[in-house]
Amino acid sequence: MKIIETTDISKRYVMGSEVIQALKSVTISVNKGEYVAFMGPSGSGKSTLMNIIGCLDTPTNGRYILNNKDVSDMTESELAEIRNKEIGFVFQTFNLLPRMSSLDNVALPLIYAGLNKADRTEKAMLSLKNVGLENRAGHKPNELSGGQRQRVAIARALVNDPSILLADEPTGNLDSKTSYEIMDLFDQLYSKGNTIVMVTHEEDIAHYAHRIVRLRDGLVESDTINPNPTKVTAMV
Repeated sequence: MKIIETTDISKRYVMGSEVIQALKSVTISVNKGEYVAFMGPSGSGKSTLMNIIGCLDTPTNGRYILNNKDVSDMTESELAEIRNKEIGFVFQTFNLLPRMSSLDNVALPLIYAGLNKADRTEKAMLSLKNVGLENRAGHKPNELSGGQRQRVAIARALVNDPSILLADEPTGNLDSKTSYEIMDLFDQLYSKGNTIVMVTHEEDIAHYAHRIVRLRDGLVESDTINPNPTKVTAMV
């Protein structure tokens, strides 16, 4: 079953008198349960493609079907609703609220989803448990290591049971050992049936994914199955 399906999407940005063609007719699909990495150098279009897939932006031309819904021409409020229901975001900079505990950070999307406090707490604790951090539920971000902060961010991304986990350079701010631990966690999430789309410019990180899509100059340069995904046995 296709979760993501783009058809000839392009994206143009006008900056003063200059027109930048960030994407040029990109057609791609991702099935439910796939683990895909988008790779490419700076300026390749991978971040623009991620923003469109994450409903943070809309294509200039072409169609984008997300989980059987055409989101190409949705309004900003419609896109916001789709983002909250369908997509879990993991960012390089964690994007946690500093004055809130891990539990409250994870529970935040559930407020927008309209759950009561008891249900929010129960779901958020379960999500923290799934990333091995239930014993840090009361800690604020400044009381956590970088790897723990990223785990909280992943727990928050998964708390709404989204169709896709969308990770933008998820190990960009982490040291090598912690990066391995986060990639090991992604592998566990994939093995449980989660659909993961990861954007990275790091070759070694991309090789944890089971499929690698390479972009260059706004076009798909290659789209290949990774026959030997990297496995880690990090302490989690």
